[in-house]
Amino acid sequence: MTQEEMWKAVSENDASYDGIFFYAVRSTGIYCRPSCKSKIPRRENICFFDTAEQARAAGFRPCKRCRSDLLDYQPIKEIAERAKRLLEDSFRKRCGLNQELRHLGVSQRRMVEIFKDEYGVTLSEYVGNLRLAEAKRLLSDTNDEIIDIAYSIGFGGLSSFYRFFKNSTGLSPAAYRKEHRE
Repeated sequence: MTQEEMWKAVSENDASYDGIFFYAVRSTGIYCRPSCKSKIPRRENICFFDTAEQARAAGFRPCKRCRSDLLDYQPIKEIAERAKRLLEDSFRKRCGLNQELRHLGVSQRRMVEIFKDEYGVTLSEYVGNLRLAEAKRLLSDTNDEIIDIAYSIGFGGLSSFYRFFKNSTGLSPAAYRKEHRE
């Protein structure tokens, strides 16, 4: 790979070159991944290395933004995974979920973007899928009253549960139970 190809990858923040080479900035003493979102340095101030170890041996320190010292640094993916676990652990609750998501350190709008990029569905769609799967399981495997099922999966009332379930399956909860019990 030529230095011009590497410079092009750096100037375009091309993540496909991450792990193939690293670049260091002489004026700052820092080395980065090609995908680093820091300000693009001046061409005459950078040098290239095949490995992070070579950059460290040359006296450069890792970037705190792209975490060039770590083998795999994906903070956005980690946030999405934490949000997914939080949703799975608390989808039955009617309130408090938004408050718990705020503790992940990003805005509600940004959280929706991150989650959709990572999993292909919005937070509310994911919670709906979890609730639907649990409702189907409870309807077919238990004798619980439908109203108890509705409350146990996070609905505040029976009418909202019926509307949600019928829109999702085409059947009322009672019809679904009857069809999946026989």
